[in-house]
Amino acid sequence: MKNSLSVALATAATLALGTASAADLRIYPSFSEVREPVTADTNTLRLNLPLDTWQNILTGSLDLEGLTFTQAIQKQEANWLSSLEGQTIYLRRDGKTEPVTLIRARDLLVKDAQGRYFTARYEDLQFDAAPPANPQAPTQSVTYTLAQPGKGTLSYLTRAVTWTPRYTLKAGSGGAQLSALADIRNTTEQAYDVRTTELYAGDVTVQGQQEAAYMMRGAAMDVAMPAAAPAPKIESQGELRGLYRYALTTPFQLPANSVTTLPFITPKLSTFERYAGLQTYFDTGTRDGNLNRSYRLKADQRLPAGPITVREDGRIVGQTSIPDTRQGGTVDFSLGEDPDLNYTRTVQQTAQTKNAQGNVTKTTYKVTYAFESSKDRAIRAEITERIGGRVIIIDTMAPVKNQGTATLKVDVPAKGKVSKSFTVVIDNS
Repeated sequence: MKNSLSVALATAATLALGTASAADLRIYPSFSEVREPVTADTNTLRLNLPLDTWQNILTGSLDLEGLTFTQAIQKQEANWLSSLEGQTIYLRRDGKTEPVTLIRARDLLVKDAQGRYFTARYEDLQFDAAPPANPQAPTQSVTYTLAQPGKGTLSYLTRAVTWTPRYTLKAGSGGAQLSALADIRNTTEQAYDVRTTELYAGDVTVQGQQEAAYMMRGAAMDVAMPAAAPAPKIESQGELRGLYRYALTTPFQLPANSVTTLPFITPKLSTFERYAGLQTYFDTGTRDGNLNRSYRLKADQRLPAGPITVREDGRIVGQTSIPDTRQGGTVDFSLGEDPDLNYTRTVQQTAQTKNAQGNVTKTTYKVTYAFESSKDRAIRAEITERIGGRVIIIDTMAPVKNQGTATLKVDVPAKGKVSKSFTVVIDNS
């Protein structure tokens, strides 16, 4: 088994970094649980991790299951070049290659055959054996003293592996279709040979501090395609105490510093509407402006939170994000103003009541929205206005306390005008 979390005797040499690590992954939106099989042939189990992998492990989450240990020592190890100090390596300069002695790996101080000391550039050095990836980077080791040899599972939580869904809503005159992709991100130099994978959607709280945060990490991220293999498929596994679980049906590789994208879900839409929307708060002033280009949909599957791209007739008309939404729940979002649909809002005070001291206790208002459209088709306009007060009465609705919501819906004709009003009674007695 290739495993850069090297399982070996304490005296064994460290394996090269960057090799794929066989693992099971449980991937959440903001962290992952990594579970790797380990085997100890003696009472000592030593594990080496790339430093940037270690820096992303959550404090206190490193665990060894199935093997009883009496102590665990965590230690930062020297880099690969340090193991060559005092030995002969080769330096290319002035078009020639000469043997030199590596004196100090930290700053690449070398000594030539004439006994002169100077610093070299790493790219000018040559070696008898192939160096590992990032040979100048230190590693982190964990050495367990075991009660007895055996097999177990190393597990830890990491911020470095996460996933997010991203949606595409394709709409046209014939209706709409919603589909999604799953982006699985790995932001460290640790590659994973993933055997089984579970994706979780929902809100999970873990502590935010990272292990060994004394070092800065600056790895770049590239988009990587999965290695040639049967294409993994993501299947729903149902609900787990408020979380929704998905499983990948086949193993796949998650390269270092990569994003692997897999087809996710294609839910059926039971409701799809386009409308011109506005959400606002009540005041007594006059306002005007444009309504927003808004959409409403319901799907036959739970939709984990993620960004959504909307295409109309194949063209992108906007992007936004949707929240976690239950199966059959309503998703409402807007993609910016619609300059072809204008509104003017006016407020008229129609009645007022005062108490014996002359203080106003109840006021009645008439709120009117006038719409004007330059579109060549009719469109539904929807206004949601939130109103505060001790007791609020909106039109003929039952009184409510503290905050009420007025909802106004009207069909605006093509290249036409229309207006609609509602009454508000605010009782502060």
